[in-house]
Amino acid sequence: MKLKQTIGTSRITPYVFIFPFIASFLIFYLYPIISTFIMGFQLVYPGQVEFIGLENYRKLNNPEFKVALKNSFRYTVYTITLLIPLPLLLSVWLNSGNKTVNTIYRSILYVPTLISVVVAGTIMRLLFASSNRSIVNTIAIALGAEPRQWLLGGPSQAMILLLILALWRWVGVNIIYFLSGLQAIPDELYEAADIDGASPLQKLWRITIPLVKNTTIFVTTISIFGGLAMFEESYILWAGTASPNNAGLTIVGYLYKKGFQEGEMGMTSAIGIVLLLIVFTLNTTFLKTFGFFDTEGRQK
Repeated sequence: MKLKQTIGTSRITPYVFIFPFIASFLIFYLYPIISTFIMGFQLVYPGQVEFIGLENYRKLNNPEFKVALKNSFRYTVYTITLLIPLPLLLSVWLNSGNKTVNTIYRSILYVPTLISVVVAGTIMRLLFASSNRSIVNTIAIALGAEPRQWLLGGPSQAMILLLILALWRWVGVNIIYFLSGLQAIPDELYEAADIDGASPLQKLWRITIPLVKNTTIFVTTISIFGGLAMFEESYILWAGTASPNNAGLTIVGYLYKKGFQEGEMGMTSAIGIVLLLIVFTLNTTFLKTFGFFDTEGRQK
């Protein structure tokens, strides 16, 4: 009898341990996704729910959403262009030379990551304020240039501010990722290259870059998601979603505007589903294109 009870308990125990994970997944992940998908086909207002088919998706064919899409894609492309090669080169530099000095540099570059988006955005607003007494305009005047209204400019000017903020905050994180990949490369490969007379550029191109391929793919994948999901930076810089001519409006910013400012939760759900499909499609295509999965879909 005791043996049967012990066997029964041993069978139940694993399910008891994994139950919190399963419950949290069902409640906080699966249920919201299913609800969002259903709401995408509904007109949802306080006290009013009505199925309207694809009407919410048809409403997305408007100039404002197209601007949000354009801004998000531009931001994603530019951040990938900057936040892949620059951290890779810095990590190669930090991985060589004096270890004590390089540790100090690593800490300095990583510190901005620990600062919240609200604080970082507020600092940027103060630096690039329209007043002639702002730090950037003060430097511009001292150099003989005209002060500018940085936060009231066009799309190109807005994108520059967002990219500066992205570089300041995320270079340190990507450096950590690349350093972990670099430290897995055997020193013997570089020693053999030195014996063959390879230059630093040749070692970078022939050894370092190929052997940090998986790290590069990982960083690029999270950069695609992070770029398309960017919201807080733009919201803090322009104190909301009302940037000049929607220069700082993103997909998530448009989602926030429709859902929390205008109360169109059905259309908000449709925007979320569209964003999910875009991110999933881009990341899956990227991973398959660069050989992260084999022909049968298994990770290499």
